[in-house]
Amino acid sequence: MSNNEKEVSGTNDIRSSSAGVPSPAKLIISPEELAKYIDHTLLKPEGVLRQFEQLCDEALKYKFNAVCVNSGWIPFVAKRLRDSGIKICSVVGFPLGEMDSKSKAGEAKNAVDLGADELDMVINIGALKSGDLKWVEEDIRAVRNASRSRTVLKVIIETNLLTEEEKVLACEISKKAGADFVKTSTGFLGGGATVEDIALMRRVVGPGMGVKASGLVRDYNKAIALISAGANRLGCGSSVSIMEGQAAAGNY
Repeated sequence: MSNNEKEVSGTNDIRSSSAGVPSPAKLIISPEELAKYIDHTLLKPEGVLRQFEQLCDEALKYKFNAVCVNSGWIPFVAKRLRDSGIKICSVVGFPLGEMDSKSKAGEAKNAVDLGADELDMVINIGALKSGDLKWVEEDIRAVRNASRSRTVLKVIIETNLLTEEEKVLACEISKKAGADFVKTSTGFLGGGATVEDIALMRRVVGPGMGVKASGLVRDYNKAIALISAGANRLGCGSSVSIMEGQAAAGNY
């Protein structure tokens, strides 16, 4: 490997930083490490049993970091992935984020009790855009306090609906409220993860917090560009295509 090519490791560590990460063309990452970036996701309301079976089988085959499902499917995937080491992620306040904090907290506690290792919660976007930053922070804290200390909490800020100033505020508040990650999008309200947003989020939260890119992450080149910009987790339903894209690129 030349001096201009670096292999990225430690992708599952929320303390990972984008500092020193090479450009996408230079990024060299093993299939095993790439899989550790990925939360293999199925959150569509029309998802059926066979699709969740496939989701779990693909996660087992590629050894993805986690599967991400709505809480009603946690018991099924927990049983199917038992003793695999693959984490279970679920969502809170999804996809609008507009329910009251007590409801979000109850949803979070229930998801953890069912077996969720990680939670992706949606902020109260309207409160943020109204300038009620205390409300936004207390909403996140309610979920943080309702989940167990070992539960990883990711805060979805829905970047497509925010100004740059609001994106900065959302990241700052999430960090202050004790979240482990900030995440771009639900994928339900248009837009998706962009390199520019990931770079901005990484600059704001610094190296001690995770950044998850989600929404329209559908191919290998996009995944690598987002990782290069500072993402250390990818939420996507096209995870297999990303892995196959790496093989097609001939990196390994």
